[in-house]
Amino acid sequence: MYGDRYGDRETVRRILTETGTTWAVVGLSDNPARAAYGVAARLQRFGKRVVPVHPKAETVHGEPGYATLADIPFPVDVVDVFVNSALAGDVADQAVAVGARAVWFQLDVIDEAAYARTRAAGLEMVMDRCPAIELAAPEYR
Repeated sequence: MYGDRYGDRETVRRILTETGTTWAVVGLSDNPARAAYGVAARLQRFGKRVVPVHPKAETVHGEPGYATLADIPFPVDVVDVFVNSALAGDVADQAVAVGARAVWFQLDVIDEAAYARTRAAGLEMVMDRCPAIELAAPEYR
């Protein structure tokens, strides 16, 4: 489907199946026209707990939102990033700071320095891919 430059098949598989079920979705709002809204719904259908992270801290898909990752009062396994590349590196650093186990940058979200920092900190990371697309693969059905 995609090249392995920013996350090989095994890393994608581990994040989707072994890393944990609590996904903080940064940039998720209650706007159904936004990609994050649909991706979050698909993650829920695959058994993930989706935690909205947005400055407005809106409730989305039945889950209360938080303004920042640091505001979430429980552990987060994966941080799924729906912000532009210029802001994504800061989000990756916040994910490391809160003790997340993995970071996932959505399609067209690329920050190679953040990728290197996050991997160096010991977190799994995928960049420029979409978990909803990956979950459509036969091995996840």
